[in-house]
Amino acid sequence: MEIIRIPRIMQDTSRGHLLHSRTVGFVPTMGALHEGHLSLVRMSKEENAVTAVSIFVNPIQFSPSEDFTRYPRTIEEDLEKLRREGVDILFLPNDSLMYPDGFATMVEVKGLSEKMCGYYRPDHFRGVTTVVAKLLAILRPTQAYFGQKDYQQTLIIRRMAKDLSLDTEIVVCPTIREHDGLTMSSRNAYLNKEQRSAATILYRTLSQASDAIKAGERSGMAVRSLMQEALSKEPLVTGVDYASVYSPDTLDEVHEIAGEVLLAVAARMGTTRLIDNMLVLP
Repeated sequence: MEIIRIPRIMQDTSRGHLLHSRTVGFVPTMGALHEGHLSLVRMSKEENAVTAVSIFVNPIQFSPSEDFTRYPRTIEEDLEKLRREGVDILFLPNDSLMYPDGFATMVEVKGLSEKMCGYYRPDHFRGVTTVVAKLLAILRPTQAYFGQKDYQQTLIIRRMAKDLSLDTEIVVCPTIREHDGLTMSSRNAYLNKEQRSAATILYRTLSQASDAIKAGERSGMAVRSLMQEALSKEPLVTGVDYASVYSPDTLDEVHEIAGEVLLAVAARMGTTRLIDNMLVLP
């Protein structure tokens, strides 16, 4: 596995593969890799001649009150996992190379970025779209892979890629879950044993809401009430940012369910914020 730290060298390396008609698949990550990340790597390897992964904990997507300094960093374990998967290139830049002195450009997707998680994490998605735009500009990959667990993020990145005419296909892959339904997330490492067990309430809440819709419930507000009641019964949930039914295209709340909808929830276990979602057809 080739490890590249300098953006210009990464740019030249990727361009060389593309000029020789080798497709380049790209998986951007913040490290602390788990099976969810590795499932994206495997999809890239199936579909591309070359697979590149980046590890970069992006400072501009964290607010001052969030967990940037304590975000899990497990670089040695990550390197071993990527080598086992047969990754061709690891892009491992530092903050000063990604955001040199004088960096002044931000990329923002209006409309989608202020809803759901964006309402509770102002400027978060501006940081995400800026770093993803920069990474895609550096690598110019044929395809870039993201997980559905971060549904809002994938919708925003797809919109950004379309609006900016980026020559990269954005591929969204299924959410990978633990055996009990909890989504795989680097932040799960923050949970103690009791919180880890209680965190399955997010998936159970989504499943109950999905069952209600499939049984004939068509009121979005009724499903929202069901979800919020289910979450309120778990004493270790310390806060709920949102739990409702949304349009999968606009992220607006749905009042009358007539087609496919997005069930989404963001809740806190102690100080750890967890998200989950599910697409449901009535």
